[in-house]
Amino acid sequence: MSRILVFMLMISTYALASGDIGEHASSDIVQRTVNFALFAGLVWYLVAEPAKNYFASRSQAIADELKKVQDKLNESLSHKKEALAKISDAEKFAQELAIASKKENKIINDHIMNQCDAELEILTKQHVTLADFEQRKMIRKVVEDVLGEVLSQSSDSFDKEAMANVILKKVA
Repeated sequence: MSRILVFMLMISTYALASGDIGEHASSDIVQRTVNFALFAGLVWYLVAEPAKNYFASRSQAIADELKKVQDKLNESLSHKKEALAKISDAEKFAQELAIASKKENKIINDHIMNQCDAELEILTKQHVTLADFEQRKMIRKVVEDVLGEVLSQSSDSFDKEAMANVILKKVA
């Protein structure tokens, strides 16, 4: 194909290149048009394939870049969805944890209050027992003192009235 084109170019150059400018000056438009058409055809033949290849490769490169960007966009959207799902799960976990903490707090508080009530009852019982013990101890001491006083007095004047007076004196 290139041989045919080169051959036509050579023939057209020889055929259309005229040296007579004087007589045919007004009618050389046809030759110029044919020369231009041949030149345009030659330029088209030489430049068309590389230009097509360049633009096709450029289009393909742009399409590849666009595809990469779309893939990254889709990937980032999926990461965003995963992150939002994790955030949602974390919020649910936080709410469940707060509820569980409140329940545990209530249980621990009730347990502590029960222990405190039990300890208060024990302390009250100990106090009552200690008070009873001290009262009995005091009664024993009073009785011992009274008996000691009565025994130290003469045995002849030891009658019921004297004993009652001694006890009344100590109690009062």
